[in-house]
Amino acid sequence: MEDMSWRAESTSLAEGDVYGRDTEKEEIIEMLLDGTGNLSVISIEGMGGVGKTTLAQLIYNDEKVVEKFDIRVWVCVATKFDPVNVTKAIIEEITSSSCCIVSLNSLQTELKKKLMGNTFLVVLDDVWNNQQTLWDSFVKLFLCGNKGSKILLTTRNENVDSVVSTTNLHYKLDILSIEDCWSMFLKHSSLSTKCSQYRALESIGRKIVKKCKGLPLAVKTLGGLLRNKYKEDWNIILESEIWELSEDDSKIVPALSVSYHYLPSDLKQCFVYCSLYPEDYQFDKEELILIWMAEDLLQPMGKSTLEKIGRVYFHELVARSFFQPSSTNGSLFVMHDLMHDLATFFASKFYFRVKEFGNPHVIDSKTRHLSYTTKPWDRISRLREACNGARHMRTFLHFHLLHSHQSIDIESDSWLLLLQLKCLRVLSFKCFPIKSLPDSIGELIHLRYLDLSFTPIVILPESLCNLYNLQTLKLKNCHQLEMLPCRMHDLVNLRHLDIEGASRLKEMPKGMGKLKHLNLLERYIVGEHEENGIKELATLNNLQGSLCIVNLENVTNSGEAFEAKMGRKEHITILELKWLPNGDIVGFQSERGILEKLQPHRDLKLLSIMGYRGEIFPEWLGNSSYSNMMKLSLSHCKNCNELPSFGQLPNLQHLEIFELDRLEQIGYEFYKNDESLLKTPFKSLESLTFKSMPCWREWHFPDEFNGFPQLKSLSIIDCPVLTGDLPNHLPSLEQLTVLECEELACSLPRGPKLHQLHVVGVTGMITNVASEWIVIEGTQLAESILECLSCTEAPCLQSLAIGGCSTDISISGDYLPASLQQLEIWDCKKLTFSGLLQHKLLMEIYVYNCDSLMLFPLGSLPNLRRLTIDSCRNMERVLVPQHSDDALPSLLYLEIKYCPRLVSLSTLGLAAPHLEELHIEFCPKIKSFPEGSLPQSLASLWINGCPKFA
Repeated sequence: MEDMSWRAESTSLAEGDVYGRDTEKEEIIEMLLDGTGNLSVISIEGMGGVGKTTLAQLIYNDEKVVEKFDIRVWVCVATKFDPVNVTKAIIEEITSSSCCIVSLNSLQTELKKKLMGNTFLVVLDDVWNNQQTLWDSFVKLFLCGNKGSKILLTTRNENVDSVVSTTNLHYKLDILSIEDCWSMFLKHSSLSTKCSQYRALESIGRKIVKKCKGLPLAVKTLGGLLRNKYKEDWNIILESEIWELSEDDSKIVPALSVSYHYLPSDLKQCFVYCSLYPEDYQFDKEELILIWMAEDLLQPMGKSTLEKIGRVYFHELVARSFFQPSSTNGSLFVMHDLMHDLATFFASKFYFRVKEFGNPHVIDSKTRHLSYTTKPWDRISRLREACNGARHMRTFLHFHLLHSHQSIDIESDSWLLLLQLKCLRVLSFKCFPIKSLPDSIGELIHLRYLDLSFTPIVILPESLCNLYNLQTLKLKNCHQLEMLPCRMHDLVNLRHLDIEGASRLKEMPKGMGKLKHLNLLERYIVGEHEENGIKELATLNNLQGSLCIVNLENVTNSGEAFEAKMGRKEHITILELKWLPNGDIVGFQSERGILEKLQPHRDLKLLSIMGYRGEIFPEWLGNSSYSNMMKLSLSHCKNCNELPSFGQLPNLQHLEIFELDRLEQIGYEFYKNDESLLKTPFKSLESLTFKSMPCWREWHFPDEFNGFPQLKSLSIIDCPVLTGDLPNHLPSLEQLTVLECEELACSLPRGPKLHQLHVVGVTGMITNVASEWIVIEGTQLAESILECLSCTEAPCLQSLAIGGCSTDISISGDYLPASLQQLEIWDCKKLTFSGLLQHKLLMEIYVYNCDSLMLFPLGSLPNLRRLTIDSCRNMERVLVPQHSDDALPSLLYLEIKYCPRLVSLSTLGLAAPHLEELHIEFCPKIKSFPEGSLPQSLASLWINGCPKFA
């Protein structure tokens, strides 16, 4: 039998699998960390496939870079540089939310607000445009940031380097060395140097690597192609005639052509299909698989579902580097532009992508697959022109958004459904502003995939139910959709029904149980009638992934719940059970019986229960047989007065308990029951959150309690009557948050790893932990906490914030831990400083809205770089004692505003000889500085609202 030891185990490649770029990485990072000067631009230039994006991503995620910059943004620019789109993308990256601004001027104003006062890094990946005026106008936006802010861009175009100004930094990225390429090839081909086949394959492999000409993308792709192949296969690749094709003629790298040529035919079709998508498109794996399935590109294999086969195909293409993970969203994938060129090259006339409507397009009669990309200014009538040449199309895909004010009435302008498109299998109106579909949609009997997501559609025609071949119907975020067609049960081949975000739907149509092939139904709305009640779920045992069952108040007895056969849905991994919070209760015992009969199978990973109306939970909830349960959430269970034995779930990692209004105590039953097997309760729990528990008074722990050994995060929020103790010892605790627990007065847990503490609205809390940051707000015992800090070692504490405290607080350098770097104080009405504020490591001080403060005495603060004093209305002086020259040698930025009684900063110049920026605003009593009192290093002086200043 042949030795198979050379077949290394297949693994997913880590983000850090980069070869031969250590020097380049460190040199560019050194440029980025240079804090001198204003904004600078660094460009990485190199040929396609040489690894510019990979190197930039490695740098972007480096720990030193992450620490350096307040804001980091990654934007893929691609071939056409559009200032509106790029600016909008940067804002969306910063805010992590969509931006609806369309005016360039408004976008620029908004971006300036976001960047002002921050040190930022903006990565512009894949820049092609080299128009000097366009770039100069764009880069002005970024001059508002702090010193040391950077723009890092990648480009293939040498001319871009010259455009971004000769004063900026250019980095030419060369090809990889042969040995680095060989190391990468070994990794991707899964060839072990210790196996018996290594010697036989090494010489062939090295010759193949040499043909890749130092391009990492080519090396990775060919390595993936030859993964777990035999010597004969390696020789076939080496001797292929495709290597001899001229790159100049096709603009395709020969190594990539070889990789494509030797793909299995099924994978070739799937890969070429992706030529319909725009460059730099971010692919959702599951969405693409559904489209492949609709186009009959997936070949059945044994008993595997088509969805599973599609995942095998996709993972194989990823392993061969035809796809790679997105640098901005870990759940999505991108296709390198060279790979996109490759797909387009082999797509021929059967695939056509309409990029712009500005010029007339002649679509070949052979075209079977059409995609189109619209821009906000495109008129929809142009879409009709683009389709005139398309006959017998199987695919009609739409990308990008139109202006929301455009509206399409397909009822009166139904040309799209009349263009002899009866062969259509895939139709996407995603993001189209359509409110309805014509009845003629029912004539597209071959249609298998229909996407109406993110449309304002209100109603679907009953004729839609004639599409008996339909496999996928996507209605995601159709917020205006009021009901589904009555005859949905006729769509007997439907496998995926996505109604996530269709919030106006009140119930499901009757007879949904007939759709026995359904794989995905993330939301089922229980109706009031038997025909659309919960028992319709009984036959839907092929459901996979996530399922949310809402309106469970319509289930009147445990018999109905039992008919749903929840225990048979073995492929559901995430289950949400929701009752509306109000409504009649059948009876507490009956409510418990309903939940008892909704018991899911034991491989469930995540369970959420919201609005349950019983007093106690059924026993299955704390049963240790749910060994795969990783996350559990209880919320709005208003009548509950006892918790299940969650401590016996062996792999539970995250537990959330919200708004259990009648729960008064958490007792020993929380940790174990009569059938308990685990000696250590909550042995795997990492995060625990209690929130909005108005009656919770006591939290009890057994003697010699050893639970929560892995707990990293504990949050207790809005539990106003909780008293007593917290767990005594939490060896893994890193974050502790206690908010709005007015009666809680206790010692904090012993937590050697605790580095984040947030205490707000707590009557008493003794701090004896080593935290990185502490927030003390709205508590009466801020002074005692500070005293405790002075008595304990806190080697990790870097940030201390004190706010909203009405009692006396006297700040002294003696109270502040030696490791402290940032001090922030606000809304403390009785704040004073006891003596000079002195500290060796303190770097930033912010004090605002503290009216009791009359004097700000600064002693020796050798590392202080930034000082802000705001709205301290009785403060008269910032005092640095005489003969304290150079007390503030590192101070670079000083801001004082809204201090109407401030009269003097006279000794500032001697104390802060390196001050660069001074802002004084709305301090009407301050007069001009004495001669020589301002340091010569001052580069920026801002005076506003100071009428006596001459």
